[in-house]
Amino acid sequence: MGMFQHRYVSLAQEAIHHYLNYSEKLSCPHPLSKDLTSRSGAFVSIKKLKQLRGCIGTLEPCEPNLAMEIIENALKAALHDPRFSPVTAEELQDLTYSIDVVRPLEKITDVSDLDPRVYGLVVRSNGKQGVLLPDLEGVDSIAEQIQICRAKGEIPHDAPVEMYRFKVDRFR
Repeated sequence: MGMFQHRYVSLAQEAIHHYLNYSEKLSCPHPLSKDLTSRSGAFVSIKKLKQLRGCIGTLEPCEPNLAMEIIENALKAALHDPRFSPVTAEELQDLTYSIDVVRPLEKITDVSDLDPRVYGLVVRSNGKQGVLLPDLEGVDSIAEQIQICRAKGEIPHDAPVEMYRFKVDRFR
């Protein structure tokens, strides 16, 4: 791939740079390519020198199009991930981005239908929810994936849950 950066990644990066430089949200690009006019959930992950620096996304589309979904979630990941302090302009040169466009959720009844390399996971119980993206470094087993989702959603390990798997299209 070399230095070529997918335009979804460029859009996320531009949204963050624009906000930090001008204190305003990037307006939706115009005209949009057909894929960016479609609606999907999307996650934006930001890393700083290989360490996670922010990750926020939507499983279902919340914006009128994918371009706005990426812009919104890029800003949330950079500025409003509760695990991290907001990204600053000084850090921008050290950041890398990946965009996961979420395909529709599929309810599963058997954990053998999971594969942490291929599918993300949503675990729901009593109005609580934990989500984990697929193919993450250090998440190698179905059991680990379920445990992390329960922890993220603050769902007790013995509470009955509904599980959904999903695929993503990942752009770096």
